[in-house]
Amino acid sequence: MSAAAAPRSLLAESPDLHLLKRSPNPKRIAASNRPKPPESPPPQRPAPARRRRPPPLAPAAYERLLRCASRGPSLALVRLAHSHMLRTGYHPGLFLCNNLLAAYCRCRDMRHGRLLFDGMPRRDVVSWNTLIAGYSSAGSPLLALGAFRDAWNSGVCADRYTYAAVLGACAGARDGRSGRAAHGLAVVSGHACTAFVTNSVMDMYAKCGMIDEVRLMFDRAEERDEVSWNLLLSAYVRMGWPEVAMNVLVWMHRSRAKLDAFALGGIVKACSELEDSDDDVRKMLHGCVVKVGLDLNVFVGSAMVDMYAKNGGLEEAIKVFDCIPDQNVVVYNAMIAGFARLGNDPCPEIRIEAVRIYSNLLQRRIRPSKFTFKSLLEVCNLINAVRCGRQIHAHVIISGFEGDEYIANALINLYSKVRAVGDSLRCFHRTPKQEIFTWTSMITAFMQDGHFEKSLDLFRELRCMEIEPDQFTISIVMNTCAALSMPMICEQMHCYVAKSGFDQFTVCGNSQIEMYRNIGDLKAAKKTFEKITCLDTFSWSQMVLSYAVHGHGREALLLFETMKDRGVTINEFTFLAILVACSHQGLTDEGIRHYESMKSDYSFVLSLNHVACMVDLLGHAGKLSDAEDIIMRSGWENDPALWRVLLRACRIHGDKERGIKIGEKLMAIEPFDASSYVMLYNLYMDAGKISFAMRTRGLMRERGMTKETGISWAEFGGSIHHFADGDNSCSQKNEIFTRLEELFVRVKQKTEHGGMNVWESGFQSKKVAQSSISKHGELLAVANGLSTLPNTAPVKVMKNQRISWESHETLKLLSEGENREIIIRDPSRFHHFTQGSCCCQDYW
Repeated sequence: MSAAAAPRSLLAESPDLHLLKRSPNPKRIAASNRPKPPESPPPQRPAPARRRRPPPLAPAAYERLLRCASRGPSLALVRLAHSHMLRTGYHPGLFLCNNLLAAYCRCRDMRHGRLLFDGMPRRDVVSWNTLIAGYSSAGSPLLALGAFRDAWNSGVCADRYTYAAVLGACAGARDGRSGRAAHGLAVVSGHACTAFVTNSVMDMYAKCGMIDEVRLMFDRAEERDEVSWNLLLSAYVRMGWPEVAMNVLVWMHRSRAKLDAFALGGIVKACSELEDSDDDVRKMLHGCVVKVGLDLNVFVGSAMVDMYAKNGGLEEAIKVFDCIPDQNVVVYNAMIAGFARLGNDPCPEIRIEAVRIYSNLLQRRIRPSKFTFKSLLEVCNLINAVRCGRQIHAHVIISGFEGDEYIANALINLYSKVRAVGDSLRCFHRTPKQEIFTWTSMITAFMQDGHFEKSLDLFRELRCMEIEPDQFTISIVMNTCAALSMPMICEQMHCYVAKSGFDQFTVCGNSQIEMYRNIGDLKAAKKTFEKITCLDTFSWSQMVLSYAVHGHGREALLLFETMKDRGVTINEFTFLAILVACSHQGLTDEGIRHYESMKSDYSFVLSLNHVACMVDLLGHAGKLSDAEDIIMRSGWENDPALWRVLLRACRIHGDKERGIKIGEKLMAIEPFDASSYVMLYNLYMDAGKISFAMRTRGLMRERGMTKETGISWAEFGGSIHHFADGDNSCSQKNEIFTRLEELFVRVKQKTEHGGMNVWESGFQSKKVAQSSISKHGELLAVANGLSTLPNTAPVKVMKNQRISWESHETLKLLSEGENREIIIRDPSRFHHFTQGSCCCQDYW
């Protein structure tokens, strides 16, 4: 053994080490030798004891709870009571099931109500009545009628409440045929003789628009109560017959029947549509309201406010408004709408009171409705308060009404009035449900802003979306076609109107007259006028204006006399057409007489257009002092349009001194209008004041103004051709200029008399260079038309400036030499050239 292994062996066998070891436990050794038992699963937690169901309430307690829930109505409380029945295992009887069904119907939760009804072990007539009435009040009249059929097929014996419920459903569905059938069943069963069912039948016939049956039921009723009287009164109000409703009101008073708030408020609202001459009727109604004690009622009070405000009684409306103690949003809406319906007479300071009333509404923490904003925006539109309208638009967005189609319509109209067509288009696109009147407003906005092509494109988009336009949409589109003055488009629109049946509407006929007037077709305008079955004031006025602008002043005056003989109402637009006729025809005495008659006999307020026509009439007649006096007394002495008309008259009659004075004043009023500088420059040149003329031209250059280029356009071959004054570069590249020179040669040959050319001598007397005549765009357009159009077709040309003397004389000779009718439309009138003469008789 080695030395290294010896110590380990000694240590292993040392007795001291054995003493340090733990002695084995015999019991443990025995236990370790035993077989191990299988492992047992871990002990589980004892299951909690099941809760005991709470005891159900007494039937009377459930009944009181459901009655309280129905009074609210509170759907959460109804569901709480129902869930308590289910959790407690309570099985309600028929009476309590009917109460629970009635509570669901009162809360308009017909889905759970129907589930409850289908699960009822037993049903009676009350159950069916409750279900039918619930569907009807929830706005599902067809489901109500279906429930009645199920009840009838199941053999339920209907009572008077059943018939009242099913008649209410027929009224909601506006189903007069089913209503008649239900009425017949009520008669057969003997329940129709009671006032309760009779009133239901009357209400059904009234809502279905069968007013004769309503009156027949009332006259044959064996029992009448106050509800019967009020239903008859409301039926006439709903039909829009306030006069008959007033007779029923007098009859009720004699029969000592009591009025309710609904009927009286309805007749008050209906009488708001009466004419201003019925002021005594309104006062009588107000007295009746006070006498029956309903003057503090919110519904009647709002109707009274509406009645007075609609007919100009603003002070009375404010007094009624202030007397109503519990003012809600409906009363505020009626008051604000009253300011919007005042017409065009009130000054802006009166209308702005509507905004103050709206501020008061906000201070009282009353939530505005969409009708509040609609009326406010209409007020802003009437007074051109765009800044205020934008603020209200912000309130609309905050209140969540921006997507409402009526508010969007008001916003589009507001922005379009100030030519903010981009804002109008944004409001249009943000409206999710675009009704036809929204489309019409947007089409109108494009038309008023001069975007006629976009207006027509939007109408085509409307048609592609299969949205049916109404007569007002068609009228606006026809006005757009009239503004474009394109004969082919106007004829296409006429065909569409005739094919779609819109020609039966007066408003479309009026627009068609304007459309044909603007394209120079007076015969078609007259034919349209004669075809209109129901002529209104605007129809007559449009035809008078058509005669006026086409140079038929005498015919316009005769038609005006026919209007008066037939008792047609005459308005300010009619007188404007008459003054235009007198101005264009030089009928000075007749014009002065009608101008004075408008003020003295009809008490009409003069507009700027009326005064402008009168200034033009007196100016053409050489009465320049009288024309200036009219301007100074009109209230528009700072309006440049009136002075521009008088300045033109001064140049025609050679009153250079007055013209220069007016021209300098016009430059001070409107320093950035180029036409004023051009007319003043010509006056200085006529007066021989060359230095002043050069100074005027220098001012134009300094201020960056240029004379507006004369543009003429015409439709040839289905496309529009434009011709600019002085644009020889274009005319020399085609045959138009050559054709025009050929026409000039013919004119010279026809005007040779005794070795002197009348045409050329006229240019010399007017100091007009003969070479400049070929630069006029309207003559180039006429030359093109004579070359391309059929020999029998008239040549129609539009021009953006007044026609010059040299063009006027040349066109007279061309019409005679070519034996063609030539029609020129300038900004003020039409010129019809036929056989060497013009319809204006050289007076323009």
